Amino acid sequence: QVQLQESGPGLVKPSQTLSLTCTVSGGSITTNYYYWSWIRQPPGKGLEWMGAIAYHGYTYYSPSLKTRTSISRDTSKNQFTLQLSSVTPEDTAVYYCARSRRVHTTEYEYRGQGTQVTVSS
Repeated sequence: QVQLQESGPGLVKPSQTLSLTCTVSGGSITTNYYYWSWIRQPPGKGLEWMGAIAYHGYTYYSPSLKTRTSISRDTSKNQFTLQLSSVTPEDTAVYYCARSRRVHTTEYEYRGQGTQVTVSS
């Protein structure tokens, strides 16, 4: 059973960089042919796919967030991370990490429980 757990600060100030880590257990992030995604849900809105890192290390980003988003991984720790720069209150959301079979989709096979991030001064 694959398990994912998000971690990171729950409060970020406007203009700063949001940084979250997803720790994966029960499966390797280098296993063919999975994609490790970040998905968020702002209050009162639907799920939004932000980006992903593939089993081979290539990254994919949502066009609307591409200029502010960076996803990386540490294979020795079986973790992948999200950095979102220049945050505004509109980036307030529950952030999820997930394992998927495809990119550019909010569909997933496994997902973490989510972590609330609030952008506020």
